[in-house]
Amino acid sequence: MAAWWNSLGLISQIFYCIAVPSTLVMLIQTIMLLVGLGQDSDFSADGDVSDIADADVGDIPDADSIEGVFGDNDITEAPDSFGLEGLRILTLRGIISFLVVFGWVGIVLTSAKVPLLITVPVAAICGFFMMVLLAFLMKLVLKLRSDGNIDIRNAIGTAGKVYLTIPARRSGEGKVQLMLQGAFVEQNAVTDDEEPIPTGSEIVVIGVSGATTLVVRKK
Repeated sequence: MAAWWNSLGLISQIFYCIAVPSTLVMLIQTIMLLVGLGQDSDFSADGDVSDIADADVGDIPDADSIEGVFGDNDITEAPDSFGLEGLRILTLRGIISFLVVFGWVGIVLTSAKVPLLITVPVAAICGFFMMVLLAFLMKLVLKLRSDGNIDIRNAIGTAGKVYLTIPARRSGEGKVQLMLQGAFVEQNAVTDDEEPIPTGSEIVVIGVSGATTLVVRKK
């Protein structure tokens, strides 16, 4: 082992010092993540959402008195909770993945006698690509978890904003945006109003229809 290590050039040794420890850390992170996922319990709401199809709530406050999504009557766009336009790139796991790819790509290119001025930028680009890819995957996982834990019955009485026009008298579905269980979500919606509710209008949720559709009226 010592003879092999001494046979390496300084640049190769540096890349190995980056690649091997970071790979070990990534393996430990992966094992911990798998163990953590195995301990997670699945969320289950009492009853089936479909059992309350077309449910209405009698004690909903008057729509004009309900405040907007963020505590006032002006509904603004929700802040990006992920950062960097929805991607958490600069995380510990992201940095470790960058070092793993950077190190191993550097080792391969150095072994192939590629000049250092080319090796370092290429390895860095590959590492950054892995960071972005990992950020996309983590965002997807978090979104799936969030969607799986949301009970749309909790939206009843909540104010929101129309994203896609909602046809009148339940002749079709539109989409609304609102705060639900601390998350800014987009849900299908129908209305019993005689007129369509156009994009940008404020609404209040008065019930649910089926498993994923909200019943709303114009605020």
